[in-house]
Amino acid sequence: MRLTKQVSADGKAVTIKIHGRFDFSLHQEFRQAYESCPEAARFVIDLGATEYIDSAACGMLMVLRDSAGGDHADISIVNSNPAIKKTLAMLQFHRLFKID
Repeated sequence: MRLTKQVSADGKAVTIKIHGRFDFSLHQEFRQAYESCPEAARFVIDLGATEYIDSAACGMLMVLRDSAGGDHADISIVNSNPAIKKTLAMLQFHRLFKID
């Protein structure tokens, strides 16, 4: 499995961990991961096991942001490797997400 999801006991926080490549092939699975938790108020996207991220994955993060409340969304992107951090910085995602 290239995506794992962990939901807090109260259902308010969801951590989605991506393994390997984060690309369009995960589109449906990624969407199901957050849509299956309608009570969630906080999302953590853990990229610690992610080797690569493409533009489709960046688009999926934007769709998650819109779904989670747009400007009021509480989404953190954590554990990115230097190459992924550089990509996120070039896209100025630090303005839209909390990036660790």
